[in-house]
Amino acid sequence: MRLSSVLETTPLAEQKPEPPLAEPKTEDSLAEQKTVSSLPSSPTFDFPGNESQTSQNDAKKCDIFKGDWIPDPSGPRYTNESCHVMEAHQNCMKNGRPDSGYFYWRWSPRDCDLPKFNPQSFLDMMRNKSMAFIGDSISRNHVQSLLCILSQVEQADEVYHDKEYRSKRWHFLSHNFTLSVIWSPFLIKAAIFEDMNGASSSEIQLYLDKLDNLWTDQFNKFDYAVIAGGKWFLKTAIYHENGTITGCHYCPGKNITELGYEYAYRKAVELVLNFITGSEHKPMVLFRTTTPDHFENGEWFSGGYCNRTVPFREGEVNMKDVDGVMRNIELEEVEKAAGIGSEKGLMLKILDTTQLSLLRPDGHPGPYRQFQPFPKDQNAKVQNDCLHWCLPGPIDSWNDLVMELLVNGDKYR
Repeated sequence: MRLSSVLETTPLAEQKPEPPLAEPKTEDSLAEQKTVSSLPSSPTFDFPGNESQTSQNDAKKCDIFKGDWIPDPSGPRYTNESCHVMEAHQNCMKNGRPDSGYFYWRWSPRDCDLPKFNPQSFLDMMRNKSMAFIGDSISRNHVQSLLCILSQVEQADEVYHDKEYRSKRWHFLSHNFTLSVIWSPFLIKAAIFEDMNGASSSEIQLYLDKLDNLWTDQFNKFDYAVIAGGKWFLKTAIYHENGTITGCHYCPGKNITELGYEYAYRKAVELVLNFITGSEHKPMVLFRTTTPDHFENGEWFSGGYCNRTVPFREGEVNMKDVDGVMRNIELEEVEKAAGIGSEKGLMLKILDTTQLSLLRPDGHPGPYRQFQPFPKDQNAKVQNDCLHWCLPGPIDSWNDLVMELLVNGDKYR
Protein backbone atom coordinates (compact mmCIF):
# COMPACT_ATOMS: atom_id res chain seq x y z
CA MET A 1 0.00 0.00 0.00
CA ARG A 2 1.63 3.19 -1.16
CA LEU A 3 0.16 5.74 1.17
CA SER A 4 0.67 5.69 4.89
CA SER A 5 1.98 7.82 7.69
CA VAL A 6 4.40 6.95 10.45
CA LEU A 7 2.79 5.21 13.40
CA GLU A 8 3.39 7.51 16.34
CA THR A 9 4.09 5.42 19.40
CA THR A 10 6.03 5.26 22.59
CA PRO A 11 9.46 3.79 21.74
CA LEU A 12 9.78 0.14 22.70
CA ALA A 13 12.54 0.92 25.17
CA GLU A 14 10.20 3.27 27.04
CA GLN A 15 7.30 0.84 27.35
CA LYS A 16 6.36 0.13 30.94
CA PRO A 17 6.39 -3.58 31.67
CA GLU A 18 3.08 -5.11 32.67
CA PRO A 19 2.83 -7.55 35.56
CA PRO A 20 2.36 -11.11 34.28
CA LEU A 21 -1.27 -12.03 33.95
CA ALA A 22 -0.66 -15.71 33.55
CA GLU A 23 1.78 -17.90 35.45
CA PRO A 24 5.42 -16.77 35.51
CA LYS A 25 7.11 -18.04 32.38
CA THR A 26 9.98 -20.48 32.61
CA GLU A 27 11.85 -21.97 29.69
CA ASP A 28 9.69 -25.07 30.02
CA SER A 29 6.45 -23.11 30.07
CA LEU A 30 7.49 -21.07 27.04
CA ALA A 31 8.13 -24.27 25.16
CA GLU A 32 4.71 -25.54 26.17
CA GLN A 33 3.02 -22.42 24.84
CA LYS A 34 4.07 -23.36 21.33
CA THR A 35 1.67 -26.27 21.45
CA VAL A 36 -2.00 -26.49 22.18
CA SER A 37 -1.24 -28.53 25.29
CA SER A 38 -0.62 -25.32 27.24
CA LEU A 39 -4.37 -24.63 27.07
CA PRO A 40 -7.24 -26.99 27.85
CA SER A 41 -8.42 -28.70 24.69
CA SER A 42 -12.04 -28.73 25.83
CA PRO A 43 -12.40 -25.62 27.99
CA THR A 44 -15.50 -25.00 30.08
CA PHE A 45 -16.77 -21.44 29.91
CA ASP A 46 -19.29 -19.58 32.01
CA PHE A 47 -21.11 -17.41 29.51
CA PRO A 48 -23.72 -14.97 30.79
CA GLY A 49 -27.17 -15.33 29.31
CA ASN A 50 -28.91 -12.63 27.36
CA GLU A 51 -30.78 -11.61 30.48
CA SER A 52 -27.51 -10.09 31.72
CA GLN A 53 -26.93 -8.25 28.48
CA THR A 54 -26.71 -4.52 29.05
CA SER A 55 -30.39 -3.82 29.66
CA GLN A 56 -29.44 -1.64 32.64
CA ASN A 57 -27.20 0.63 30.56
CA ASP A 58 -28.05 4.27 30.08
CA ALA A 59 -27.75 4.60 26.30
CA LYS A 60 -27.32 8.37 26.52
CA LYS A 61 -24.05 8.07 28.40
CA CYS A 62 -22.87 4.66 27.24
CA ASP A 63 -20.53 4.28 24.27
CA ILE A 64 -19.45 0.66 23.97
CA PHE A 65 -16.59 1.71 21.67
CA LYS A 66 -14.87 3.86 24.30
CA GLY A 67 -13.12 2.02 27.06
CA ASP A 68 -10.02 0.11 28.05
CA TRP A 69 -8.42 -3.28 27.62
CA ILE A 70 -8.42 -4.80 31.09
CA PRO A 71 -6.74 -7.95 32.41
CA ASP A 72 -8.80 -11.09 31.88
CA PRO A 73 -7.23 -14.09 33.60
CA SER A 74 -9.83 -16.46 32.09
CA GLY A 75 -7.90 -16.33 28.82
CA PRO A 76 -9.00 -17.45 25.36
CA ARG A 77 -12.40 -18.90 24.59
CA TYR A 78 -11.09 -21.58 22.25
CA THR A 79 -7.83 -23.15 21.13
CA ASN A 80 -6.38 -24.21 17.80
CA GLU A 81 -7.44 -27.74 18.73
CA SER A 82 -11.08 -26.89 19.44
CA CYS A 83 -11.37 -24.69 16.33
CA HIS A 84 -10.58 -26.02 12.87
CA VAL A 85 -11.45 -23.07 10.63
CA MET A 86 -8.63 -20.61 11.32
CA GLU A 87 -6.22 -20.03 8.47
CA ALA A 88 -2.65 -21.17 8.99
CA HIS A 89 -1.20 -17.66 8.95
CA GLN A 90 -3.42 -16.60 11.87
CA ASN A 91 -2.66 -19.66 13.99
CA CYS A 92 0.08 -17.86 15.90
CA MET A 93 0.37 -20.41 18.70
CA LYS A 94 0.90 -23.32 16.31
CA ASN A 95 3.33 -21.25 14.25
CA GLY A 96 5.58 -20.82 17.27
CA ARG A 97 4.81 -17.45 18.80
CA PRO A 98 6.58 -17.73 22.17
CA ASP A 99 4.49 -15.33 24.29
CA SER A 100 0.85 -15.69 25.34
CA GLY A 101 0.13 -12.50 27.29
CA TYR A 102 -2.03 -11.19 24.45
CA PHE A 103 -4.64 -13.84 25.36
CA TYR A 104 -5.38 -12.31 28.74
CA TRP A 105 -7.17 -9.05 27.99
CA ARG A 106 -10.76 -8.11 27.24
CA TRP A 107 -12.43 -4.93 26.03
CA SER A 108 -14.33 -3.09 28.75
CA PRO A 109 -16.43 0.00 27.91
CA ARG A 110 -16.08 2.73 30.54
CA ASP A 111 -19.74 3.53 31.17
CA CYS A 112 -21.51 0.20 30.75
CA ASP A 113 -21.12 -3.53 31.08
CA LEU A 114 -20.22 -5.64 28.06
CA PRO A 115 -20.80 -9.36 28.63
CA LYS A 116 -18.67 -11.90 26.85
CA PHE A 117 -20.17 -13.31 23.69
CA ASN A 118 -22.61 -16.10 24.50
CA PRO A 119 -22.35 -18.71 21.70
CA GLN A 120 -25.45 -20.66 22.76
CA SER A 121 -27.59 -17.52 22.94
CA PHE A 122 -26.23 -16.34 19.60
CA LEU A 123 -27.06 -19.60 17.86
CA ASP A 124 -30.52 -19.63 19.39
CA MET A 125 -31.04 -16.08 18.12
CA MET A 126 -29.85 -17.13 14.66
CA ARG A 127 -32.07 -20.18 14.35
CA ASN A 128 -33.40 -20.37 10.76
CA LYS A 129 -31.48 -17.17 9.92
CA SER A 130 -28.66 -16.17 7.60
CA MET A 131 -25.74 -13.81 8.29
CA ALA A 132 -22.98 -12.51 6.03
CA PHE A 133 -19.65 -10.76 6.54
CA ILE A 134 -18.83 -8.70 3.46
CA GLY A 135 -15.42 -7.13 2.87
CA ASP A 136 -11.74 -8.00 2.58
CA SER A 137 -9.50 -10.45 4.44
CA ILE A 138 -10.16 -8.68 7.76
CA SER A 139 -13.81 -9.65 7.38
CA ARG A 140 -12.66 -13.22 6.80
CA ASN A 141 -10.47 -12.96 9.92
CA HIS A 142 -13.54 -11.73 11.83
CA VAL A 143 -15.84 -14.51 10.67
CA GLN A 144 -13.19 -17.11 11.59
CA SER A 145 -13.10 -15.68 15.10
CA LEU A 146 -16.88 -15.99 15.28
CA LEU A 147 -16.78 -19.57 14.00
CA CYS A 148 -14.13 -20.47 16.56
CA ILE A 149 -16.21 -19.13 19.44
CA LEU A 150 -19.35 -20.86 18.13
CA SER A 151 -17.41 -24.13 17.83
CA GLN A 152 -17.67 -24.43 21.62
CA VAL A 153 -21.37 -25.17 21.06
CA GLU A 154 -21.55 -26.53 17.51
CA GLN A 155 -19.08 -27.17 14.71
CA ALA A 156 -20.18 -25.69 11.40
CA ASP A 157 -20.14 -27.57 8.11
CA GLU A 158 -18.46 -25.74 5.24
CA VAL A 159 -20.90 -25.98 2.34
CA TYR A 160 -19.28 -23.63 -0.20
CA HIS A 161 -16.03 -21.96 -1.12
CA ASP A 162 -14.87 -20.13 -4.21
CA LYS A 163 -11.82 -21.11 -6.24
CA GLU A 164 -9.40 -19.07 -4.11
CA TYR A 165 -11.11 -19.95 -0.80
CA ARG A 166 -11.78 -16.24 -0.22
CA SER A 167 -15.56 -16.47 -0.09
CA LYS A 168 -17.06 -19.26 1.99
CA ARG A 169 -20.33 -20.41 3.49
CA TRP A 170 -21.02 -22.56 6.54
CA HIS A 171 -24.15 -24.22 7.89
CA PHE A 172 -25.02 -24.99 11.52
CA LEU A 173 -27.30 -27.97 11.09
CA SER A 174 -28.93 -28.10 14.51
CA HIS A 175 -29.89 -24.41 14.32
CA ASN A 176 -30.39 -24.16 10.54
CA PHE A 177 -28.15 -21.11 10.62
CA THR A 178 -26.13 -20.10 7.56
CA LEU A 179 -23.00 -17.96 7.95
CA SER A 180 -21.17 -16.53 4.92
CA VAL A 181 -18.10 -14.47 4.18
CA ILE A 182 -18.07 -12.68 0.83
CA TRP A 183 -14.72 -11.38 -0.38
CA SER A 184 -15.36 -7.94 -1.85
CA PRO A 185 -12.39 -5.76 -0.84
CA PHE A 186 -13.73 -2.58 -2.43
CA LEU A 187 -17.47 -3.34 -2.12
CA ILE A 188 -17.76 -1.69 -5.54
CA LYS A 189 -16.90 -3.08 -8.98
CA ALA A 190 -13.16 -3.55 -9.43
CA ALA A 191 -10.77 -5.20 -11.84
CA ILE A 192 -7.88 -6.50 -9.72
CA PHE A 193 -4.65 -7.85 -11.19
CA GLU A 194 -2.99 -9.31 -8.11
CA ASP A 195 -1.90 -12.82 -7.35
CA MET A 196 -2.45 -14.49 -3.97
CA ASN A 197 0.81 -12.99 -2.70
CA GLY A 198 -0.21 -9.42 -3.48
CA ALA A 199 2.02 -8.99 -6.54
CA SER A 200 0.26 -6.79 -9.08
CA SER A 201 0.70 -6.86 -12.86
CA SER A 202 -1.38 -3.73 -13.53
CA GLU A 203 -3.22 -0.90 -11.79
CA ILE A 204 -6.54 -1.68 -10.19
CA GLN A 205 -9.50 -0.37 -12.18
CA LEU A 206 -12.21 0.96 -9.85
CA TYR A 207 -15.74 1.76 -11.02
CA LEU A 208 -17.00 4.33 -8.54
CA ASP A 209 -20.60 4.24 -9.79
CA LYS A 210 -21.08 0.44 -9.83
CA LEU A 211 -21.39 -1.94 -6.90
CA ASP A 212 -19.82 -5.39 -6.77
CA ASN A 213 -22.68 -7.71 -7.67
CA LEU A 214 -20.96 -10.58 -5.89
CA TRP A 215 -22.58 -9.33 -2.68
CA THR A 216 -25.50 -7.27 -3.97
CA ASP A 217 -26.96 -10.28 -5.82
CA GLN A 218 -27.09 -12.15 -2.51
CA PHE A 219 -28.12 -9.29 -0.26
CA ASN A 220 -31.80 -10.20 -0.04
CA LYS A 221 -30.88 -13.64 1.39
CA PHE A 222 -29.37 -12.22 4.58
CA ASP A 223 -31.10 -11.43 7.86
CA TYR A 224 -27.91 -9.85 9.22
CA ALA A 225 -24.90 -8.34 7.45
CA VAL A 226 -21.56 -6.99 8.71
CA ILE A 227 -19.99 -4.83 6.00
CA ALA A 228 -16.55 -3.21 5.92
CA GLY A 229 -14.13 -1.56 3.52
CA GLY A 230 -10.93 0.40 3.93
CA LYS A 231 -7.33 -0.58 3.34
CA TRP A 232 -7.57 -1.63 -0.32
CA PHE A 233 -8.41 1.96 -1.27
CA LEU A 234 -4.82 2.94 -0.43
CA LYS A 235 -3.52 0.94 -3.37
CA THR A 236 -2.77 2.47 -6.77
CA ALA A 237 -6.04 2.61 -8.73
CA ILE A 238 -7.58 4.18 -11.83
CA TYR A 239 -11.07 5.59 -11.25
CA HIS A 240 -13.95 5.17 -13.70
CA GLU A 241 -17.31 6.99 -13.62
CA ASN A 242 -20.04 7.21 -16.26
CA GLY A 243 -18.02 5.05 -18.64
CA THR A 244 -14.89 7.19 -18.59
CA ILE A 245 -11.67 7.57 -16.58
CA THR A 246 -12.12 10.49 -14.18
CA GLY A 247 -9.01 10.24 -12.03
CA CYS A 248 -6.78 8.01 -9.98
CA HIS A 249 -4.95 7.45 -6.74
CA TYR A 250 -1.15 7.39 -6.92
CA CYS A 251 -0.61 7.03 -10.66
CA PRO A 252 2.41 9.25 -11.47
CA GLY A 253 3.27 9.48 -15.17
CA LYS A 254 -0.24 8.53 -16.29
CA ASN A 255 -1.46 12.07 -17.12
CA ILE A 256 -4.57 11.36 -15.05
CA THR A 257 -5.99 13.69 -12.39
CA GLU A 258 -4.98 12.66 -8.87
CA LEU A 259 -8.25 12.52 -6.93
CA GLY A 260 -6.98 10.60 -3.91
CA TYR A 261 -8.26 7.67 -1.93
CA GLU A 262 -10.58 9.89 0.16
CA TYR A 263 -12.60 10.80 -2.92
CA ALA A 264 -12.99 7.17 -3.99
CA TYR A 265 -13.73 5.85 -0.52
CA ARG A 266 -16.49 8.35 0.19
CA LYS A 267 -18.04 7.59 -3.22
CA ALA A 268 -17.89 3.86 -2.49
CA VAL A 269 -19.36 4.11 1.03
CA GLU A 270 -22.15 6.39 -0.22
CA LEU A 271 -22.97 3.96 -3.03
CA VAL A 272 -23.04 0.98 -0.66
CA LEU A 273 -25.26 2.73 1.89
CA ASN A 274 -27.61 4.10 -0.79
CA PHE A 275 -28.10 0.55 -2.03
CA ILE A 276 -28.82 -0.72 1.48
CA THR A 277 -31.24 2.05 2.42
CA GLY A 278 -32.96 1.82 -0.98
CA SER A 279 -33.43 -1.94 -0.88
CA GLU A 280 -36.85 -3.43 -0.22
CA HIS A 281 -35.05 -6.04 1.87
CA LYS A 282 -34.42 -4.88 5.43
CA PRO A 283 -31.78 -6.96 7.24
CA MET A 284 -29.97 -5.63 10.29
CA VAL A 285 -26.71 -4.13 8.98
CA LEU A 286 -23.55 -3.33 10.92
CA PHE A 287 -20.95 -1.23 9.11
CA ARG A 288 -17.54 -1.94 10.66
CA THR A 289 -15.01 0.86 10.64
CA THR A 290 -11.52 0.59 9.19
CA THR A 291 -8.87 -1.55 10.83
CA PRO A 292 -5.57 0.07 11.88
CA ASP A 293 -2.32 -1.74 11.30
CA HIS A 294 0.70 -1.62 13.62
CA PHE A 295 3.68 -1.72 11.28
CA GLU A 296 6.65 0.11 12.73
CA ASN A 297 9.86 1.18 10.99
CA GLY A 298 8.43 0.31 7.58
CA GLU A 299 5.38 -1.13 5.85
CA TRP A 300 4.52 -4.73 5.02
CA PHE A 301 6.64 -4.55 1.87
CA SER A 302 9.60 -2.64 3.39
CA GLY A 303 10.60 -4.47 6.53
CA GLY A 304 7.97 -3.15 8.93
CA TYR A 305 7.39 -5.19 12.06
CA CYS A 306 5.22 -5.37 15.20
CA ASN A 307 6.92 -6.94 18.20
CA ARG A 308 5.11 -5.37 21.13
CA THR A 309 3.65 -7.78 23.69
CA VAL A 310 1.24 -5.59 25.70
CA PRO A 311 -1.63 -3.26 24.75
CA PHE A 312 -1.21 0.48 24.56
CA ARG A 313 -2.88 2.64 27.14
CA GLU A 314 -4.96 5.53 25.89
CA GLY A 315 -2.70 8.40 24.91
CA GLU A 316 0.30 6.20 24.09
CA VAL A 317 -0.47 5.95 20.38
CA ASN A 318 -2.01 8.24 17.77
CA MET A 319 -4.12 7.03 14.89
CA LYS A 320 -2.50 7.23 11.46
CA ASP A 321 -3.86 9.98 9.26
CA VAL A 322 -5.29 7.55 6.70
CA ASP A 323 -7.21 5.61 9.36
CA GLY A 324 -8.61 8.82 10.82
CA VAL A 325 -9.75 10.01 7.38
CA MET A 326 -11.41 6.70 6.54
CA ARG A 327 -13.10 6.36 9.93
CA ASN A 328 -14.51 9.89 9.69
CA ILE A 329 -15.94 9.13 6.25
CA GLU A 330 -17.53 5.95 7.63
CA LEU A 331 -19.02 7.67 10.68
CA GLU A 332 -20.40 10.58 8.66
CA GLU A 333 -21.93 8.48 5.90
CA VAL A 334 -23.40 5.83 8.21
CA GLU A 335 -24.98 8.52 10.40
CA LYS A 336 -26.67 10.06 7.35
CA ALA A 337 -27.80 6.69 6.01
CA ALA A 338 -29.02 5.43 9.39
CA GLY A 339 -31.42 8.36 9.63
CA ILE A 340 -32.81 7.60 6.19
CA GLY A 341 -32.92 3.86 6.89
CA SER A 342 -34.77 4.17 10.21
CA GLU A 343 -37.66 5.90 8.45
CA LYS A 344 -37.89 2.85 6.19
CA GLY A 345 -37.67 0.23 8.93
CA LEU A 346 -33.96 -0.52 8.45
CA MET A 347 -31.66 -0.97 11.42
CA LEU A 348 -28.19 0.25 10.36
CA LYS A 349 -25.53 0.60 13.06
CA ILE A 350 -21.85 1.49 13.17
CA LEU A 351 -19.46 -1.14 14.53
CA ASP A 352 -16.62 1.18 15.51
CA THR A 353 -13.69 -1.13 16.16
CA THR A 354 -10.95 1.28 15.02
CA GLN A 355 -9.91 2.97 18.26
CA LEU A 356 -10.12 -0.13 20.45
CA SER A 357 -8.12 -2.10 17.87
CA LEU A 358 -5.51 0.66 17.69
CA LEU A 359 -4.65 -0.11 21.32
CA ARG A 360 -3.71 -3.74 20.53
CA PRO A 361 -0.33 -3.79 18.74
CA ASP A 362 0.38 -7.08 20.52
CA GLY A 363 -2.34 -9.08 18.77
CA HIS A 364 -0.92 -9.56 15.26
CA PRO A 365 0.90 -12.58 13.84
CA GLY A 366 4.00 -10.53 12.99
CA PRO A 367 6.60 -13.04 11.75
CA TYR A 368 4.44 -15.92 13.01
CA ARG A 369 2.20 -15.71 9.97
CA GLN A 370 4.25 -18.70 8.84
CA PHE A 371 5.21 -21.88 10.66
CA GLN A 372 8.40 -21.59 12.74
CA PRO A 373 9.78 -18.52 10.90
CA PHE A 374 13.11 -18.68 12.73
CA PRO A 375 14.06 -22.38 12.67
CA LYS A 376 17.76 -21.72 12.27
CA ASP A 377 18.42 -17.98 12.31
CA GLN A 378 16.72 -15.69 14.83
CA ASN A 379 17.81 -12.73 12.70
CA ALA A 380 16.35 -14.09 9.47
CA LYS A 381 14.41 -11.55 7.41
CA VAL A 382 10.78 -12.61 7.23
CA GLN A 383 7.64 -10.80 6.17
CA ASN A 384 5.53 -9.58 9.07
CA ASP A 385 1.76 -9.42 9.27
CA CYS A 386 0.82 -6.45 11.46
CA LEU A 387 -2.69 -6.02 10.05
CA HIS A 388 -4.54 -9.30 10.58
CA TRP A 389 -5.12 -10.76 14.04
CA CYS A 390 -3.95 -13.90 15.77
CA LEU A 391 -6.62 -16.45 16.62
CA PRO A 392 -7.33 -16.51 19.51
CA GLY A 393 -6.69 -12.80 19.86
CA PRO A 394 -8.11 -9.28 20.24
CA ILE A 395 -10.48 -9.72 17.32
CA ASP A 396 -12.53 -12.10 19.47
CA SER A 397 -13.71 -9.06 21.44
CA TRP A 398 -15.25 -7.64 18.27
CA ASN A 399 -17.86 -10.34 18.60
CA ASP A 400 -18.78 -9.18 22.10
CA LEU A 401 -19.67 -5.86 20.46
CA VAL A 402 -21.57 -7.57 17.62
CA MET A 403 -23.63 -9.54 20.16
CA GLU A 404 -24.45 -6.42 22.15
CA LEU A 405 -25.59 -4.56 19.02
CA LEU A 406 -27.73 -7.50 17.93
CA VAL A 407 -29.40 -7.80 21.33
CA ASN A 408 -29.66 -4.14 22.29
CA GLY A 409 -29.12 -2.40 18.95
CA ASP A 410 -31.92 0.12 19.48
CA LYS A 411 -29.93 1.67 22.33
CA TYR A 412 -26.95 2.67 20.23
CA ARG A 413 -26.43 5.15 17.43
